[in-house]
Amino acid sequence: MSRTEATPGAHRQGRDEPEAPRRRSKRRSRPRGLVNTFVGYSILIFFALVFLYPFVIQLANSLKSEPDAAANPLSPIPHPVSFAGFERIFEGTNFPLWLVNSLLVTTVITVGRVFFDSLAGYALARLRFRGRQAIFAGVIAVMAVPGVVLLIPKFLVLNQFGIYDSYTALILPIIVDAAGVFIMKQFFESVPASMEEAARIDGASVFRTYWSVVLPMARPALITLTILSFQGSWNEFPHTLVAVQDPDLFTLPRGLADLVSGSLGAARSTH
Repeated sequence: MSRTEATPGAHRQGRDEPEAPRRRSKRRSRPRGLVNTFVGYSILIFFALVFLYPFVIQLANSLKSEPDAAANPLSPIPHPVSFAGFERIFEGTNFPLWLVNSLLVTTVITVGRVFFDSLAGYALARLRFRGRQAIFAGVIAVMAVPGVVLLIPKFLVLNQFGIYDSYTALILPIIVDAAGVFIMKQFFESVPASMEEAARIDGASVFRTYWSVVLPMARPALITLTILSFQGSWNEFPHTLVAVQDPDLFTLPRGLADLVSGSLGAARSTH
């Protein structure tokens, strides 16, 4: 009886012995994990502050008086807070009109790019027609050409079509983007063709299949294209140089550039 009673205890001790080192290793790994997490978040916070600090300085300088901004350009706290700069911009310039123009042009371009880029991308991905590969090669070639190279051809074409210095000149040449067509084509090629075949068996046309079946599944690509199109068209400056000359048609980038160049010229003339 003593042997039979001793053997279960021995087996239990043998089972419990490996668990002790595991518990110790877990206790040791917890402080290391906390330290690694702390170091990782500290690095992320540091770089976040580095990237955000210029925007904070820009906002702070806009609320400073001219002597304070000249004496303490890197201080994030204005002494005292002054709204004279904002009053000067809204009263002495066409800033509200520039803002309205930017909102109008950006909205139309963004909506146009989302629709036309997705439509062209679907055609290149799904439709089989002669010259499809050549057209896609042309899209890739346009992506490889710097936008500055196309400024003079844009100016000549706008003059020949008689739409120079108008909202049409601001919108029409950039309402379709080669990069957007490429993004949408690559996404549509990843969508299973069986979804479209079922719709066509039910009698849906090509456009109906694109609009009702394929496009709702392309939300991730559409969201990406919307963000990129809005950001690009909102910050678009080189195109406005060759598209318009009327100050009433200036967008925010063009108006601010004209304002800065005028203030710099006035400062140089005084010196």
